Amino acid sequence: MSRTERWGDLNVRLISAAVMIAIGLVEVWLGGAPFMVAVWVLGGAMIWELSRMLGGRAWAPGMGVIAAVALGLAWILPVWLALPGLIAVACFGAWQIASRRILFGFFAGATLLACHAAVLLRIEAGMGWLLWVVCVVVATDVAGYMAGRALGGPKFWPAISPKKTWSGTVAGWMAAAVTGLIFGYALGVGAQLMVLSIPLSLAGQAGDVWESWIKRRVGVKDSSNLIPGHGGVLDRFDAMLGATLLTGVLWLFGLLPGLSLGLS
Repeated sequence: MSRTERWGDLNVRLISAAVMIAIGLVEVWLGGAPFMVAVWVLGGAMIWELSRMLGGRAWAPGMGVIAAVALGLAWILPVWLALPGLIAVACFGAWQIASRRILFGFFAGATLLACHAAVLLRIEAGMGWLLWVVCVVVATDVAGYMAGRALGGPKFWPAISPKKTWSGTVAGWMAAAVTGLIFGYALGVGAQLMVLSIPLSLAGQAGDVWESWIKRRVGVKDSSNLIPGHGGVLDRFDAMLGATLLTGVLWLFGLLPGLSLGLS
């Protein structure tokens, strides 16, 4: 591969990344309806991509719309109704496809619950808590990439994600801990977030590996081509899904310091 071919899409990737970062920052800062609608649309897009990859191509557009609407309805329902409702939507989608139904159901359910958790975290807990999750994921990714390239070493899971190394994985955990320490004091809860940031980092890495495994299983490089130079929405938000889902679980069970989630 020539240098031109290798870096030919760099400008497209950089422009797309800049646009995504700018829109994301504005949406997180605005909160409220703009943020909720953005998350619902992204959730619908991810379910559309998942449906296409796992054999429900004909039903994929309809499933994406149903997922986005379900996320909107979940916002007006109490938690004890919203969560089972989102799981039911994932099960309905699994029933619509011919194969890999269990895989679809689990991943779709995790995606919808993570999207709902992101909305609750921004609206109910505040921007700082959502930024904690985002920054832990970004710090894990950046530190993992840099350490992996600089140190190399044994591969983390070569059969599924051949580029990830143990050095990069551990560096990601360390960067997450530092990020958690900073946010812990910024949010007034001390060093507790440093401890919680490590499993959060691991959950993000697990989300990345899980989506990579699905793509390898169905023989596709990207979940879609919605984002020029980057592939699909799932390709960009897989780690965020894992970290946000774990954050929602910790919050639901009262394990986030200083936060409680009412079930009514």
